[in-house]
Amino acid sequence: MEVVAIFKWLETFKTVYETKNFSKASELLFISQPTVSAQIKQLENELGTQLFIRNGRKEVLVTPQADILYERVVDLMADWDSLYQAVQTNQQQVIRCVIGASHTFANYLLPQLLIKLYQKFPQIQFSVQMMNSLEVLQAIEHHTVDLGFIEKPLAATNITRLTLMDDQLVLAGDQQKGPWLIRENTSGVYYYTKRFLEENDVAKPMIEVQNNAVIVELLKQGFGCSLVSERAAGGIDHQRLDDSYKRNFYLIRHKSSFSEEIEKCVEFICEWSKQ
Repeated sequence: MEVVAIFKWLETFKTVYETKNFSKASELLFISQPTVSAQIKQLENELGTQLFIRNGRKEVLVTPQADILYERVVDLMADWDSLYQAVQTNQQQVIRCVIGASHTFANYLLPQLLIKLYQKFPQIQFSVQMMNSLEVLQAIEHHTVDLGFIEKPLAATNITRLTLMDDQLVLAGDQQKGPWLIRENTSGVYYYTKRFLEENDVAKPMIEVQNNAVIVELLKQGFGCSLVSERAAGGIDHQRLDDSYKRNFYLIRHKSSFSEEIEKCVEFICEWSKQ
Protein backbone atom coordinates (compact mmCIF):
# COMPACT_ATOMS: atom_id res chain seq x y z
CA MET A 1 0.00 0.00 0.00
CA GLU A 2 1.40 3.40 -1.01
CA VAL A 3 2.22 5.70 1.89
CA VAL A 4 0.80 8.70 -0.01
CA ALA A 5 -2.60 6.99 -0.32
CA ILE A 6 -2.69 6.13 3.38
CA PHE A 7 -1.87 9.72 4.31
CA LYS A 8 -4.78 10.91 2.16
CA TRP A 9 -7.10 8.43 3.84
CA LEU A 10 -5.92 9.51 7.30
CA GLU A 11 -6.40 13.17 6.48
CA THR A 12 -9.93 12.40 5.27
CA PHE A 13 -10.58 10.30 8.39
CA LYS A 14 -9.38 13.14 10.65
CA THR A 15 -11.69 15.65 8.94
CA VAL A 16 -14.73 13.33 9.09
CA TYR A 17 -14.01 12.57 12.75
CA GLU A 18 -13.86 16.26 13.65
CA THR A 19 -16.93 17.31 11.63
CA LYS A 20 -19.00 14.12 12.17
CA ASN A 21 -20.34 14.83 8.70
CA PHE A 22 -19.27 13.43 5.31
CA SER A 23 -20.68 16.39 3.36
CA LYS A 24 -18.92 18.96 5.54
CA ALA A 25 -15.68 16.97 5.28
CA SER A 26 -15.91 16.95 1.48
CA GLU A 27 -16.33 20.74 1.47
CA LEU A 28 -13.31 21.26 3.73
CA LEU A 29 -11.15 18.86 1.70
CA PHE A 30 -12.39 20.12 -1.71
CA ILE A 31 -13.27 16.62 -2.87
CA SER A 32 -16.60 14.98 -3.63
CA GLN A 33 -18.65 13.23 -0.95
CA PRO A 34 -18.42 9.86 -2.78
CA THR A 35 -14.62 10.24 -2.72
CA VAL A 36 -14.74 10.84 1.05
CA SER A 37 -16.91 7.76 1.52
CA ALA A 38 -14.64 5.67 -0.70
CA GLN A 39 -11.47 6.71 1.15
CA ILE A 40 -13.03 5.96 4.54
CA LYS A 41 -14.16 2.56 3.25
CA GLN A 42 -10.65 1.82 1.95
CA LEU A 43 -9.15 2.77 5.30
CA GLU A 44 -11.66 0.59 7.16
CA ASN A 45 -10.82 -2.34 4.86
CA GLU A 46 -7.09 -1.79 5.36
CA LEU A 47 -7.50 -1.72 9.17
CA GLY A 48 -10.14 -4.45 9.23
CA THR A 49 -12.47 -2.46 11.49
CA GLN A 50 -15.41 -0.07 11.33
CA LEU A 51 -14.63 3.57 12.11
CA PHE A 52 -17.97 5.31 11.58
CA ILE A 53 -21.58 4.27 11.99
CA ARG A 54 -23.74 5.61 9.19
CA ASN A 55 -27.38 5.69 10.25
CA GLY A 56 -28.96 7.64 7.40
CA ARG A 57 -28.63 11.03 9.08
CA LYS A 58 -26.16 13.68 8.06
CA GLU A 59 -24.15 13.28 11.25
CA VAL A 60 -22.21 10.04 11.68
CA LEU A 61 -21.28 8.31 14.91
CA VAL A 62 -17.72 7.28 15.76
CA THR A 63 -16.68 3.89 17.05
CA PRO A 64 -14.22 3.26 19.91
CA GLN A 65 -11.69 2.18 17.27
CA ALA A 66 -12.06 5.59 15.62
CA ASP A 67 -11.35 7.30 18.95
CA ILE A 68 -8.10 5.36 19.29
CA LEU A 69 -7.08 6.02 15.70
CA TYR A 70 -7.89 9.75 15.92
CA GLU A 71 -5.64 10.25 18.95
CA ARG A 72 -2.72 8.64 17.08
CA VAL A 73 -3.50 10.38 13.78
CA VAL A 74 -3.43 13.84 15.40
CA ASP A 75 0.07 13.13 16.74
CA LEU A 76 1.14 11.64 13.41
CA MET A 77 -0.08 14.68 11.46
CA ALA A 78 1.56 17.01 13.98
CA ASP A 79 4.86 15.14 13.64
CA TRP A 80 4.58 15.30 9.86
CA ASP A 81 3.81 19.05 9.97
CA SER A 82 6.77 19.61 12.27
CA LEU A 83 9.02 17.61 9.96
CA TYR A 84 7.73 19.45 6.91
CA GLN A 85 8.18 22.84 8.58
CA ALA A 86 11.69 21.86 9.72
CA VAL A 87 12.65 21.01 6.15
CA GLN A 88 11.06 24.17 4.81
CA THR A 89 12.62 26.28 7.55
CA ASN A 90 16.05 24.92 6.80
CA GLN A 91 15.47 25.72 3.14
CA GLN A 92 13.75 29.07 3.43
CA GLN A 93 14.59 30.22 7.01
CA VAL A 94 10.91 30.90 7.63
CA ILE A 95 9.11 29.76 10.79
CA ARG A 96 5.34 29.80 10.96
CA CYS A 97 3.40 30.66 14.10
CA VAL A 98 -0.41 30.53 14.18
CA ILE A 99 -1.96 32.61 16.97
CA GLY A 100 -5.46 31.89 18.23
CA ALA A 101 -6.99 34.64 20.36
CA SER A 102 -10.30 35.02 22.13
CA HIS A 103 -12.34 38.11 21.28
CA THR A 104 -11.37 40.65 23.95
CA PHE A 105 -7.67 39.86 23.71
CA ALA A 106 -7.80 39.87 19.91
CA ASN A 107 -9.52 43.25 19.73
CA TYR A 108 -7.81 45.21 22.49
CA LEU A 109 -4.41 43.68 23.22
CA LEU A 110 -3.27 41.59 20.27
CA PRO A 111 -2.78 44.49 17.81
CA GLN A 112 -0.07 46.13 19.93
CA LEU A 113 1.48 42.75 20.78
CA LEU A 114 1.51 41.60 17.15
CA ILE A 115 3.37 44.73 16.07
CA LYS A 116 6.05 44.07 18.69
CA LEU A 117 6.28 40.38 17.74
CA TYR A 118 6.61 41.26 14.07
CA GLN A 119 9.42 43.71 14.83
CA LYS A 120 11.19 41.41 17.29
CA PHE A 121 10.94 38.19 15.23
CA PRO A 122 11.17 39.07 11.52
CA GLN A 123 12.04 35.45 10.67
CA ILE A 124 8.64 34.22 11.93
CA GLN A 125 5.59 34.30 9.70
CA PHE A 126 2.64 35.04 11.98
CA SER A 127 -1.02 34.42 11.25
CA VAL A 128 -3.99 35.18 13.51
CA GLN A 129 -7.32 33.47 14.10
CA MET A 130 -10.07 34.85 16.37
CA MET A 131 -12.38 32.46 18.26
CA ASN A 132 -13.79 31.96 21.73
CA SER A 133 -11.73 30.56 24.61
CA LEU A 134 -12.87 26.94 24.27
CA GLU A 135 -12.25 26.96 20.53
CA VAL A 136 -8.72 28.28 21.12
CA LEU A 137 -8.04 25.42 23.55
CA GLN A 138 -9.38 22.85 21.10
CA ALA A 139 -7.29 24.32 18.28
CA ILE A 140 -4.16 24.06 20.45
CA GLU A 141 -5.02 20.42 21.25
CA HIS A 142 -5.46 19.67 17.53
CA HIS A 143 -2.16 21.38 16.68
CA THR A 144 -3.83 23.86 14.31
CA VAL A 145 -2.77 26.79 16.52
CA ASP A 146 0.68 27.27 18.08
CA LEU A 147 -0.01 29.96 20.68
CA GLY A 148 -3.39 30.72 22.23
CA PHE A 149 -4.70 33.65 24.24
CA ILE A 150 -7.82 33.03 26.32
CA GLU A 151 -9.83 34.77 29.05
CA LYS A 152 -11.22 31.62 30.65
CA PRO A 153 -9.05 29.45 32.97
CA LEU A 154 -9.43 26.31 30.86
CA ALA A 155 -7.05 23.42 31.42
CA ALA A 156 -6.13 20.10 29.85
CA THR A 157 -3.46 17.50 30.58
CA ASN A 158 -1.60 18.21 27.33
CA ILE A 159 -1.75 22.02 27.64
CA THR A 160 0.63 24.47 29.34
CA ARG A 161 -1.09 27.61 30.67
CA LEU A 162 0.69 30.80 31.70
CA THR A 163 -1.04 33.72 33.43
CA LEU A 164 -0.52 37.10 31.74
CA MET A 165 -2.26 40.34 32.84
CA ASP A 166 -5.66 40.82 34.48
CA ASP A 167 -8.82 42.27 32.97
CA GLN A 168 -11.54 44.18 34.82
CA LEU A 169 -15.16 43.60 33.75
CA VAL A 170 -17.72 46.42 33.82
CA LEU A 171 -21.47 46.66 33.45
CA ALA A 172 -22.00 48.64 30.25
CA GLY A 173 -25.27 50.13 29.03
CA ASP A 174 -28.57 50.62 30.86
CA GLN A 175 -29.75 47.39 32.48
CA GLN A 176 -33.11 49.00 33.27
CA LYS A 177 -33.85 49.13 29.55
CA GLY A 178 -32.17 45.96 28.34
CA PRO A 179 -32.09 43.66 26.52
CA TRP A 180 -29.09 41.79 27.88
CA LEU A 181 -26.48 41.06 25.21
CA ILE A 182 -24.69 37.85 26.17
CA ARG A 183 -21.94 35.75 24.62
CA GLU A 184 -22.21 32.02 23.93
CA ASN A 185 -21.60 29.70 26.88
CA THR A 186 -18.12 28.67 25.69
CA SER A 187 -16.81 32.25 25.76
CA GLY A 188 -14.62 33.64 28.54
CA VAL A 189 -17.11 36.25 29.76
CA TYR A 190 -20.20 34.00 29.85
CA TYR A 191 -19.42 32.60 33.33
CA TYR A 192 -19.27 36.11 34.82
CA THR A 193 -22.41 37.24 33.00
CA LYS A 194 -24.34 34.19 34.20
CA ARG A 195 -23.14 34.79 37.76
CA PHE A 196 -24.11 38.47 37.67
CA LEU A 197 -27.59 37.66 36.37
CA GLU A 198 -28.13 35.05 39.08
CA GLU A 199 -26.77 37.25 41.88
CA ASN A 200 -29.00 40.15 40.84
CA ASP A 201 -32.05 38.01 40.00
CA VAL A 202 -32.16 39.41 36.47
CA ALA A 203 -34.81 38.00 34.14
CA LYS A 204 -34.66 40.53 31.31
CA PRO A 205 -34.94 39.58 27.64
CA MET A 206 -31.61 38.33 26.31
CA ILE A 207 -29.95 38.20 22.92
CA GLU A 208 -26.99 35.88 22.31
CA VAL A 209 -24.33 37.55 20.18
CA GLN A 210 -21.28 35.45 19.32
CA ASN A 211 -19.01 38.39 18.65
CA ASN A 212 -17.63 40.85 21.18
CA ALA A 213 -17.14 43.66 18.67
CA VAL A 214 -20.82 43.49 17.66
CA ILE A 215 -21.89 43.73 21.31
CA VAL A 216 -19.68 46.78 21.84
CA GLU A 217 -21.05 48.47 18.72
CA LEU A 218 -24.64 47.84 19.87
CA LEU A 219 -23.79 49.33 23.27
CA LYS A 220 -22.26 52.38 21.61
CA GLN A 221 -25.53 52.88 19.75
CA GLY A 222 -27.41 52.86 23.06
CA PHE A 223 -28.91 49.41 22.60
CA GLY A 224 -28.84 46.83 25.38
CA CYS A 225 -26.52 46.17 28.28
CA SER A 226 -23.75 43.66 28.85
CA LEU A 227 -20.68 42.73 30.87
CA VAL A 228 -17.61 43.69 28.87
CA SER A 229 -13.95 44.34 29.45
CA GLU A 230 -13.15 47.79 30.77
CA ARG A 231 -10.77 48.03 27.81
CA ALA A 232 -13.79 47.83 25.49
CA ALA A 233 -16.01 50.29 27.37
CA GLY A 234 -14.53 53.56 26.11
CA GLY A 235 -17.31 55.95 25.10
CA ILE A 236 -20.00 53.76 26.70
CA ASP A 237 -21.81 54.49 29.97
CA HIS A 238 -20.63 51.84 32.41
CA GLN A 239 -20.01 51.06 36.05
CA ARG A 240 -17.00 49.22 37.44
CA LEU A 241 -17.77 45.96 39.23
CA ASP A 242 -15.97 44.63 42.31
CA ASP A 243 -12.76 42.62 42.20
CA SER A 244 -14.64 39.32 41.95
CA TYR A 245 -15.34 40.40 38.36
CA LYS A 246 -11.66 40.71 37.57
CA ARG A 247 -10.32 37.90 35.42
CA ASN A 248 -6.97 36.96 33.87
CA PHE A 249 -5.72 36.58 30.35
CA TYR A 250 -3.78 33.37 29.74
CA LEU A 251 -1.24 32.17 27.19
CA ILE A 252 -1.64 28.49 26.33
CA ARG A 253 0.30 26.08 24.14
CA HIS A 254 0.65 22.34 23.57
CA LYS A 255 3.15 20.57 25.82
CA SER A 256 4.47 18.39 22.98
CA SER A 257 5.22 21.29 20.63
CA PHE A 258 8.70 22.74 20.72
CA SER A 259 10.48 25.31 18.61
CA GLU A 260 13.37 27.41 19.85
CA GLU A 261 11.99 30.50 18.12
CA ILE A 262 8.46 29.96 19.48
CA GLU A 263 9.95 29.51 22.96
CA LYS A 264 11.60 32.90 22.56
CA CYS A 265 8.20 34.33 21.55
CA VAL A 266 6.65 32.92 24.73
CA GLU A 267 9.37 34.50 26.87
CA PHE A 268 8.93 37.83 25.06
CA ILE A 269 5.14 37.76 25.53
CA CYS A 270 5.47 37.03 29.25
CA GLU A 271 7.85 39.99 29.66
CA TRP A 272 5.55 42.22 27.57
CA SER A 273 2.56 41.35 29.75
CA LYS A 274 4.35 42.69 32.86
CA GLN A 275 4.81 46.16 31.39
